[in-house]
Amino acid sequence: MARPREPIALIEAKGKKHLTKAERDARKKAEITAPCDNVTPPAWLSKKEKEKFNEIAKQLLDIGIMSNLDCDILARYVRSQTEYEKITRQLSKIKFTPDKKSRVSAEEQIAEQTGQYNYLQKIQVRLEKQCNADARELGLTISSRCRLVMPKKEETPPENKFLKHA
Repeated sequence: MARPREPIALIEAKGKKHLTKAERDARKKAEITAPCDNVTPPAWLSKKEKEKFNEIAKQLLDIGIMSNLDCDILARYVRSQTEYEKITRQLSKIKFTPDKKSRVSAEEQIAEQTGQYNYLQKIQVRLEKQCNADARELGLTISSRCRLVMPKKEETPPENKFLKHA
């Protein structure tokens, strides 16, 4: 099975493959890069979700792995995270104790509460899976960050003061 194509900057940073200048230029011209000048949250996010979006987007832009094309998946991640938190709060409010003042039997009350708990738990599991999938796509999990190999920018060597006199 063929390995995925790596960007030329990554190949050069690894230093394992020696390319001619012509090969290097041809590969640089063939690479597609997406701009990262308009990373804004979609209008359908709430105010609180937009703040979370901007916080995460800033961190991803700082490490250089986000572009304009990633706004939608980040927004979906933030929305599913918010919904996951809501469902988790609802689950914690369910108490398996019957109401003594109710006309319904205690067994039926507990059965209803159990049904409600199971329903919310299924939704929680779906949202958790969606959050995890989106987080992996964005590089927000430990394992996905370990797979990212970001080339380090080469530092320019200090200026040689003796070359001025030559």
